[in-house]
Amino acid sequence: MKTIEWKNGVVVTIDQTKLPTKKVLLKMKECYEIADAIRGMKIRGAPLLGVAAAYGLALTAHRSRAETREQLIRELEASATTLRKTRPTAMNPFWAIDRILKTAHETVGGPRDIAKVVVDEAQKIADEDAKVNRKIGEYGSALIKDGDFVLTHCNAGSLATVEYGTALGVIRAAWKQGKKIEVVATETRPQLQGARLTAYELKRDGIPVTLITDNMVGFVMAEKRVNLVIVGADRIVRDAVINKIGTYSIAVLAKEHDVPFYVAAPTSTLDMDHNSSEVLIEERDPEEVTHFRSKRIAPRGVKAMNPAFDITPMKYVRAIITEAGVLSPENLKQWQRV
Repeated sequence: MKTIEWKNGVVVTIDQTKLPTKKVLLKMKECYEIADAIRGMKIRGAPLLGVAAAYGLALTAHRSRAETREQLIRELEASATTLRKTRPTAMNPFWAIDRILKTAHETVGGPRDIAKVVVDEAQKIADEDAKVNRKIGEYGSALIKDGDFVLTHCNAGSLATVEYGTALGVIRAAWKQGKKIEVVATETRPQLQGARLTAYELKRDGIPVTLITDNMVGFVMAEKRVNLVIVGADRIVRDAVINKIGTYSIAVLAKEHDVPFYVAAPTSTLDMDHNSSEVLIEERDPEEVTHFRSKRIAPRGVKAMNPAFDITPMKYVRAIITEAGVLSPENLKQWQRV
């Protein structure tokens, strides 16, 4: 199944906090349920967050009893405010929300007309995501040679998108072309998205994968067990890539060991209006660090930091793989959203 779907006014998605031991489906009928699922990491991955936000507004429109277009617009804007506050770093939700609201404002007609257009636009965003990710895979697979060992961090696979993946989409495409590749996946503390989700996806697809702890990256690169790195992104600004915490360390190590470092992301992740100093980095609950699966692993009273993302300067990035092609950091500066 797709990671997320609209089914007759109900949004159905996988609860990613339960994987890999259980596959639990969430069935949401209200926008606030989607917002809660995003905050709780049940829905995660920048492209998927964009689609989920779009569906959240679609639920608001679908269930609204507004009698005027102005009333419905106010309801949509209130839901948009709620969704924007869930996770502040990823670009895709903001992009999707702005797109839905723009469509609603531009639609001529009453509340039912607007509601239909909003639902249709949300579905269009979901359908586009599936197509965009396959295009990213097509372009990116050319960078992978037969026999390569590819290192990836966190989860940028089908679980982070509608159905195919960005970084893992590139790996999938190369595998389907018959290239005998192997993947090195980092565990990705503290939520273990690499161990729980990336390893799960690759094992399911029959792609060879070796799981390592985050602090083994330097060792495996020094041992020449990695030919290239491909990661996803939550936001790409003019001077940097913002991605899951630990990405920056991997990029620095890749530079030191002359390992190409690539980022795979849809153009909806690009934010060319800002620099990295202007991006709010999400700080999550310190208990994600001091506890593991609700069990305390650090002494009581010990302080902990828990930034969800870090910032990788563009000087460490070989290229950005998008549905528009493989863009160098220099070309990226000239890119403009159509």
